[in-house]
Amino acid sequence: MQDMIRLTGGTFLMGSDDFYEEEAPVREVCVGPFSIDAHPVTVADFQRFVRATGHRTVAEQTPEPAAYPDADPELLVPGSLVFRQTEGPVDLRDARNWWAYVPGAEWRNPEGPGSSIRDRQQHPVTQVAYADAEAYAIWAGKALPTEVEWEFAARGGREQARFTWGDEFAPKGKMMANTWQGEFPWQNLLDDGFLGTSPVKTFPPNGYGLYDMAGNVWEWTVDPWEMITSSEHACCAPDAARTMEEGASRVSADLPRKVIKGGSHLCAPNYCLRYRPAARQSETIDTSTVHLGFRCVVRD
Repeated sequence: MQDMIRLTGGTFLMGSDDFYEEEAPVREVCVGPFSIDAHPVTVADFQRFVRATGHRTVAEQTPEPAAYPDADPELLVPGSLVFRQTEGPVDLRDARNWWAYVPGAEWRNPEGPGSSIRDRQQHPVTQVAYADAEAYAIWAGKALPTEVEWEFAARGGREQARFTWGDEFAPKGKMMANTWQGEFPWQNLLDDGFLGTSPVKTFPPNGYGLYDMAGNVWEWTVDPWEMITSSEHACCAPDAARTMEEGASRVSADLPRKVIKGGSHLCAPNYCLRYRPAARQSETIDTSTVHLGFRCVVRD
């Protein structure tokens, strides 16, 4: 298929014993042959899908009050989660310090009313919940990847390398991905040139010719989350139960969770060193944010 890379599959070492507990242990796994999108689904791609199908994303729909009994009634309106850079250092144990539920935020207006995708046609689409990614994949005749497929592809043939491109973060001073440089969530040095998402293919591909397998946006996989981690390891995403109770999010703690991979432009070493192939995070299926997108696969 156009703009997809075919991988023959094989056996590889998945995971890492050197970083966060949810990545361990390193284990040998086998994956069959498949093709994968060379880059995340873009705004332009998703726009074609919406025009063809009339699809309304989860963020555009009014949530059912019964599903979110502890939420602030005023926030039970269409909307989504938006990142707010802080003015100075904050308590990193509480993601509510930098996340806000914004009425009217959705894929066309990622940061809420007044924002636009006009100049972001080649950026990854964001503000898409799991059901939105799945609907796009079905329409395109594809599927969402498993965690094993995603990590195999991200490694690009570099067995147990720290990053998708090797072990050094910025070889010879060259930025290799769209991540956060500086102290999250208040100081972004912009060494990579981007405050938010970046156009796909801006940074070099990995060994398999795949772009943005690290940073830019997290990506959905089909795999259910199978480990409960403490909220202090919740990266740059909100803790579901706490934000729901405070009315900052409509996320339900009882909803299923999926594994997301790849890290994003909001990942920083002082808080979330997850722009690595082994890194993984959990996300509730109804969540949509400014740093979460997806790509698709076709299995042989």
